[in-house]
Amino acid sequence: MSSQTNYKEKHAGRKRDLFPIVCIVIACVPLLFICSAILTIIAGGVTHVGEAVTSAEVLFSLRMSVVTSTISTTLCLLLALPTAYALTRTSMPFKRAAETLMQLTLSLPYILLGFALLLMFSSPAGKALKDIGFAVVFQPVGIVFAQLIVNLPFSIRMVRTAFGDVNPRMEFVAKTLGASSFETFRTIILPICRNSIISTFVLTWARGMGEFGATLMLVGVTRMRTETLPGSVYLSISTGNTDTAMATAMIMLIVSAVTLVVTNVLSKPVGGNRVERKRRKKAG
Repeated sequence: MSSQTNYKEKHAGRKRDLFPIVCIVIACVPLLFICSAILTIIAGGVTHVGEAVTSAEVLFSLRMSVVTSTISTTLCLLLALPTAYALTRTSMPFKRAAETLMQLTLSLPYILLGFALLLMFSSPAGKALKDIGFAVVFQPVGIVFAQLIVNLPFSIRMVRTAFGDVNPRMEFVAKTLGASSFETFRTIILPICRNSIISTFVLTWARGMGEFGATLMLVGVTRMRTETLPGSVYLSISTGNTDTAMATAMIMLIVSAVTLVVTNVLSKPVGGNRVERKRRKKAG
């Protein structure tokens, strides 16, 4: 009887062990698909990168992407930090509605967000801004606004998640000792969330470098004027210059890879955290 029971348990165990194998086989399908796409870019672009980095147009689009993405990312963080604090640490009115609004914005197509900006800055108020010298539509400054509306909800969400992981007891103790809300924010929340905030900046910057839909709708793609890296790829393909398009795509791939490495490094626990984890393991 015992031998039959052991046999049944072993047989059941073998059946359960098939599930991880099936998952691994299925996982190979999307991985192969993604890998094929990346290898296609590398194979087509690596031989033409030298030509691309010496092209005045590609260098212009690279500078435009770097400058606009850096400005928009800085604005995103300057707005995301207090907004995330308000959503996690205050009794902000209509908080649930604000969170729903941000979730909705994240799910909207980027070209629709760009269309919304186009309507805003084509309205009488937008024309009034243009009359005083602040033109946005079909201007380089519009790229910053396009990146801002696309990435701001993303930045707020990431910073909000980081702030939500901070133990509120630490702030409570600091306040009982006489610290103000700003002092607890500056000396407790920001240092604890430092790596997460830097990761948010890096990822938001990378998203800004690759933003195209909202930019296309608001400012279009004018050669050597509102041309970003994605816009350069678009124009190169439109004119049949596939080699330059692949080389520009290769540059974007390298930028994405670098940001991924930086984010992964920042996500690793610092030395003190590792020591603490080892100590807890031994104690457990």
